[in-house]
Formats: sequence, C-alpha cells, structure tokens
Amino acid sequence: MKDRKLLNIELGRISAAEYKELPPSGLVVVLDNIRSAHNVGSAFRTADSFGIDKVFLCGISAVPPSAEIRKSALGAEDAVPWEHFDDTMEAVAALRGQGYTLVAVEQTVHSQKLGADFRREPGRKYALIFGNEVYGVRQDVVDACDLSLEIPQYGTKHSLNVSVSVGVVLWEMVR
Repeated sequence: MKDRKLLNIELGRISAAEYKELPPSGLVVVLDNIRSAHNVGSAFRTADSFGIDKVFLCGISAVPPSAEIRKSALGAEDAVPWEHFDDTMEAVAALRGQGYTLVAVEQTVHSQKLGADFRREPGRKYALIFGNEVYGVRQDVVDACDLSLEIPQYGTKHSLNVSVSVGVVLWEMVR
C-alpha cells in the first residue's frame, strides 16, 4: 500500500457539543434566499469544516430540520449554530450592530478580487453574504455591505454554484 487512507476513527473529529465550544473564528455565513436545501446543507457542512461561528438563513432559505439539508450537511446542521431571518436586511442590521464587516460575495463594479485585492484583517469579524442561485445577492443587500468580494474566474461561465463559492471563500478566509 503506497499511502493508506485514514479511518474515520483516526481523524480526531469533535462532537457537535465540542464544536459549540470552539473559540470564535470571527466568521459567519449569511445565505440570502438560497432556494436549494441541498445548497443550504452543503453550506452547513463547509461551515462546520472551517469552524465558522454561525450560519444565518434568510428569506426562502430552507431551515433545519430538513431531510434535504441533512442529506448534504451530514449532521453539520446540528453542530453549527444557525438563525433564520425573514429578510436578509434584518440579518445585515443585526450583524452590523454586532460589529461585523459585511461582505457581499458578488461580482460588482467595485468588487475586490479574493486573494488578490482582498485579505482578511486579523481580529476583524466578517459576515460573508452569499446569494440566490439565479439572482445572486440582492442589490439592496449589496448596497448595505461594506464591500463586495469576487472570486476570480477564468472560464466562460463567470459563476459558480453557491455551495462551491462558500467553500472557496471560506478556505481563503481561514488559511
């Protein structure tokens, strides 16, 4: 055997209760009207992987308990704290009041390129807002944010699935 895969028991996974005791990362994810419960579940699983503090589910975004969320989250929705807001602007106002820098992950006229123009500042709290699969982050939400962050892309589509975007941005924010 050239390189043995680790067994699940060798990975040192923590429990959902232990997850809630992790030191704060200073990062939260806001899902702005994500229509697919599978994308919501994937966001939970990715948030769990990177030790994110909380997921905010807004508007039409599915909320736990949900069989569809669980299918892709694999139980991460039990570990990562979450909260639902009827409207994303309510979450934006609450997070601004808690001292978060509000970041729309969206392609805009003045968006900063992830990894090139933008670097996370240590000690600063960030709320990363990801938008609907078709329409992206609502314009009023973009307008309320402190900045827009764009994932550099080089192909023909210039868009990624929202769950992929969550993974790319969180990886860059925690590395």
